[in-house]
Amino acid sequence: MLLPFAFWFACGVTRSARADDLVEYNRDVRPILAEYCFACHGPDSASRKAGLRLDDRETAVDFSAIFPEDAEASEMIRRIESPHAEEQMPPPETKKTLTKEEVATLRKWIDQGAEYQLHWSFIPPEKAEVPAVQNQEWVRNPIDNFILARLEQEGLTPNGDADRRTLARRVSLDLIGLPPDPEWVDEFVNDDSPDAYEKYVDRLLAMPAWGEHRGRYWLDYARYADTHGIHFDNFREMWAYRDWVIQAFNQNMPYDQFTIENLAGDLLPEPTLEQLIGSGFNRCNMTTNEGGIIDEEYKVLYARDRTETTSAVWMGLTVGCAVCHSHKFDPITQTEFYELSAFFNNTTQPVRDGNVPDTPPIIVVPTEQDRERWFALQDELKIAKQQVADRRESSKPDFKQWLASAKPEQFEESIPMDGLALQARFESDSAPAEILIGEESRELTLPESTEFEPGAFVGQAARVSKEPLAVLPEFGDFDSEDKFSVAAWIKIP
Repeated sequence: MLLPFAFWFACGVTRSARADDLVEYNRDVRPILAEYCFACHGPDSASRKAGLRLDDRETAVDFSAIFPEDAEASEMIRRIESPHAEEQMPPPETKKTLTKEEVATLRKWIDQGAEYQLHWSFIPPEKAEVPAVQNQEWVRNPIDNFILARLEQEGLTPNGDADRRTLARRVSLDLIGLPPDPEWVDEFVNDDSPDAYEKYVDRLLAMPAWGEHRGRYWLDYARYADTHGIHFDNFREMWAYRDWVIQAFNQNMPYDQFTIENLAGDLLPEPTLEQLIGSGFNRCNMTTNEGGIIDEEYKVLYARDRTETTSAVWMGLTVGCAVCHSHKFDPITQTEFYELSAFFNNTTQPVRDGNVPDTPPIIVVPTEQDRERWFALQDELKIAKQQVADRRESSKPDFKQWLASAKPEQFEESIPMDGLALQARFESDSAPAEILIGEESRELTLPESTEFEPGAFVGQAARVSKEPLAVLPEFGDFDSEDKFSVAAWIKIP
């Protein structure tokens, strides 16, 4: 957790130590140019004057605005120091004037070679030397050197150590986002071993809450939501991806593997269920089922969303500017944006989400305790279906032979009669609600507009007065004059 702060302090100490020796573009020069020059001589081609770009070294040198190692000959310095209003830069009407210190910085930078730098995020980090400090007794690890060096530079003295209860609370809130367990705190306070703190930290890291706390930040970046996001904003089932993220943190999954499974887990050879779930990162975008949309437009919007989100999360870039034009501040061209978006334009997800929880394509995610049996059933089901198909095929000759000599009476004799019931809902109040079938057939007159409960009971066979054998439908209408002698009904729960 301290690494980002350590890096910041390392940069700060190193730069301060070099401030009198070397002028750095990003630290010292870019802020001056951005404040006074880039509005007219920067990356924005629409507002650029005279075609001069001072944010680009090659162009600035070609225009003689800068002569590396010769500030006196540089047109930029001459125009800044010019006493003539028509030549002054920035122009007097901007009401902006460089200070003597800022001019001196620009002069020194040019005399030193006018070296430009990429944005800090594109510069590979370099390991900084551990700075020397005066109070060596305060230092316990190299990170302390950077912190103390900056404090001593500012004339500050470190505070004393926090008591153990305060420390236990701080680290608990930091690692799991929750107050500490009082019993754990007492154990930590009373632990005299030299690695008491490390053991307490390991205990917190072993908690499921660690993955939940860290995972919620990731889910914010991934734009995770349990709703569609547009139009009705209905519920959608995305919780499996949420749980996968939490589990990945709790398992300390390597970041490169985490990246692969988020972006393309479904494209791995023979992906596991977990890897398929991991690619749910690409399904977290907002969707709609609004009737007035243009499908092709929203297909482009979905691909754009995935491209911008992936770039922001993994590259730390707002590449959205390149949707309309090459990026003016980051080295991303419009062509590169659409080359990247092409990767996300090949999904099989339909544009309209149907206002349903599970928009295809989907996968079934059994609970953890059922997964072993679930996967075993897939193989068993294939075998069972094949056995049924084989039996159907092999029995055809016997069935055809039997069918040629079968008589209606044989059907009636083979129908079970005990314990079976017919339940039907009639519009007529006089009609019975339940007919029990015993050993004898019962005569039943069905009134007009008879309705059977759909899906509750399925008629199997009945003897009708006009025909020797018939199969009643699940539900339907019958003429009041028809009389049915019910032979049997099979009850389906």
